[in-house]
Order: sequence, then structure tokens, then C-alpha cells
Amino acid sequence: MDVPEAEEAVSFAAHIKGLFRERDQQSMKYAFDLWSYEDVKAHAQPIVERLRAGTMPCDGAWPVEKIDAFQRWIDGGMTA
Repeated sequence: MDVPEAEEAVSFAAHIKGLFRERDQQSMKYAFDLWSYEDVKAHAQPIVERLRAGTMPCDGAWPVEKIDAFQRWIDGGMTA
């Protein structure tokens, strides 16, 4: 999944959903669905905190570019 360009608006459908692999989605399904806009929007702050801490996903931290894209999505109003 490519991260959006710096000037590009970030949306869940175009950018965020694709950052989460099927493995990530399945491992978190007990708590919420990482492929659901409503679920990710409702849990966005704890998700980004875990991404920044390197504890999510469980098999290795995201590169900073992906974390920054997720944060930009939050800061930009979490559009669908």
C-alpha cells in the first residue's frame, strides 16, 4: 500500500483501510474490525498510540510514513 502524497487528502477508503493487512484485521476482530470505517474511526486514537509505540501490528512496527498517514487522516477529520 502506497502512502498518500504530502498534499493529498487522506481518506479511509483510499488510504487507511489498505494499510491493514488481512492478518491484522483477523487478529483484532475480537475487539473491532480494522476494515470498518466506523470501528477504526471510533478507536483511532488508541490505534495510532499503539502504532507509534510499535506494539501494533503484533509482528512488527509500521514504517513512520504509514503512521504519519494515519495521523494525517485523524488530523484531517477522518473522512470515509
